Formats: sequence, structure tokens, C-alpha cells
Amino acid sequence: MNLGLPSTDADEQRADPSRLAEIRILTAVSIVVPTYRERENLPHLVARIDALKHRYGIDLEVIIMDDDSADGSEEWVRDHAPAWVRIVVRTRNRGLSPAVVDGLRLAKHPVLVVMDADLSHPPEKIPNMVLALESGQQFVIGSRYVPGGSTDDEWGFYRWFNSKIATLLARPFTDVKDPMAGFFALRRSDFVRAEHLNPVGYKIGLELIVKCRIENVGEVPIHFTDRVHGESKLNLKEQLRYLVHLSRLYGFKYATWSAFVQFMVVGASGVVVNLAILTTLLRSGASHHLAIALGIAVSVVTNFLLNRRFTFHYARDASMLSQFIGFCVASSVGAVLNFTAALAVLRGVPMLSPQVAALVGIAAGTGFNFIANRYFVFKAKT
Repeated sequence: MNLGLPSTDADEQRADPSRLAEIRILTAVSIVVPTYRERENLPHLVARIDALKHRYGIDLEVIIMDDDSADGSEEWVRDHAPAWVRIVVRTRNRGLSPAVVDGLRLAKHPVLVVMDADLSHPPEKIPNMVLALESGQQFVIGSRYVPGGSTDDEWGFYRWFNSKIATLLARPFTDVKDPMAGFFALRRSDFVRAEHLNPVGYKIGLELIVKCRIENVGEVPIHFTDRVHGESKLNLKEQLRYLVHLSRLYGFKYATWSAFVQFMVVGASGVVVNLAILTTLLRSGASHHLAIALGIAVSVVTNFLLNRRFTFHYARDASMLSQFIGFCVASSVGAVLNFTAALAVLRGVPMLSPQVAALVGIAAGTGFNFIANRYFVFKAKT
């Protein structure tokens, strides 16, 4: 929802004075800024936050989580930054999302804000975001897509389209307009309730909305500015990591249904593999019996490997051999159940076509396979 809070930019002069007075008594704020080679941007960002601190009397700290940039960032903070700015140089488990999580755990104030260092996020909106928390929101996003929000003209259609598709894929978790935003605020009390934080890629805000079980999300309009210094870290690899991240979140929030859908997708891929092997061998002159047998064998192996890697990824630490044996046994029992159920349907309802009976058998066999694999072969975590 767009909270319609007063702007802290040009419109601030027209804001309600009592509202601005309320801003001046904000609770203490910790600002976490993940960085990698952002030395040129740090002086500008800290100067704007410093102006904000003095203008509204905000008690704050800035924690710069730097992924070992070796670009002078550490030296600049040490020699030129105010005392309330500190930098943590990370040499292990590097990445934007882990850096944010580590920074949030180090933060000491009741309100936590996360923002980028590239000046795309206006720090002048932080008072509005904290006011939104004070008014009852659990999580507040600096949003490009609510009324009053905007992006630079140079942003381009591709980036806009990419953002819209990513937002659509996140819709099962939240209906906010800009869940991809990296500029957000939440209370420490909500952050510490997070369950099994396991972020991958750059969409840590969505991870927190899901894992902290946030139900009330507000959006404050911002103007998203293209970076002036440095290079964007968003590339195809990060976009693919976002899809992996979504898969994990679906598994967390919709565990059984998510696993079932992935199990079905893997099963469909097995049909493709089976037919491809069968066709290739037949064209090579192999006998029908050999082609059919090898098609089945290869598809069983690929189905097992894909299910172990994706559908039941949580169980990859267990013995692969014992899991493969269990997978084959479950598949065999499922095939027998498929055959038996189809024949039983034909005998019980003779007027049904064999195709319908076969579908019933497939449903019975697939259901058994999924249950056996999820709860016995790849024992599901609690």
C-alpha cells in the first residue's frame, strides 16, 4: 500500500509541521549498506545521511558491509567518515544477501534500514519509512511503482520489463508493487523472528518478508536514480540466482505443493529423456527391446538425479546409493500400483475407455511415488 507520507524532498516545505516534528523524535536507526567497489559513491552517500541526521536529529549508525573490495573504501571510512559510520570487510561467504544478513545481525538499534551505496536509493526517504513503521507497518519498502514513485528515463524497457516479470513471480508471497526493492526498513523485533535465512542472489527483502512471516507491508514512493559512479552488479547470473531463490522460498512457504510441482516437472522431463534415448537407439539400429529398456533406465537415473538436486535438495547429504535404491523400489511399486489401479477401474466401470482408466492409474502411481520419495526415500525435514 502507498502510505502517502510527506515527502522529504521538494514537497517537504508544504508538509504538516506537526508531522515534521514527529520525524524529529524518531527512534534510533541502523542503516546497513552492502558494498563492492563503491568507493566513489561512499562520500556522497555518507554526506546525504549526515545532512539527514542533523536535520532531523536522528540517532543512527551506518554499517558498511564491504565484500573485500580493496578499492580504498576501508581507508576512506577510517580516515574521513564520521564516528557513527563503520565498515566491516568480509572475506568469506561474500555476496549481497549474506552481507545484508550479517549487517542486520550486527546492527544495534531498534529500527533497521537496508539500502544500496550507488545513490539509487534516496536516504532522504528514511524518515518517511520509519514513520510508516511507527504507524503500524511491519515492513516498509522504498517503492518505484506506487503513485509518486518513479525511475530515471534512462532505465530502459528491458530493465523495466525484467523487474515486472520478477515481481509477477513473487506474487504468491506478497501483493506489494515493488517486492524486488533493495531499499526497505523493518523493526529488529521482526527481524529476529526470521526462520532459516538462506538467501541467494540479491533479493534479500523478499527473503525477509517470507522468512520473518511479515503480513503488513507498506510502500513509500521514491525516485529510483541510475548510478553515476561504478558499475551495476546485476547480470544474467544474478537473475538465474533469483530463480533459485524463488524455488527455495516456494519450498519454505508452500513446502508440499512446491515439492509436488517440482516432482511432476522432473517426471515430465523423464518422459522427454526416455523418448529421446528410445528414438536415438532405434535410429542407430538397436533392437526395440534394448531401446525401450535403456530409455527407461536412463530416464530413471535422470529423474533420480534431478529430484535429489532440486525437488528434495534438503536430503543431499544422505547416502546417494541408498537413496537411489529406495527411488527405484518406490518407482517399481508405483508402476505396479499404476497397472493395478487401471485394471481395477476397467473392471469396476466397464464403460470407461482404457485411456481414462490409464489416467487414474497414472494418478495413483504418481501420488504413491511422491509420498514414498518425500517421506521415506528423501526423508523430509520437519
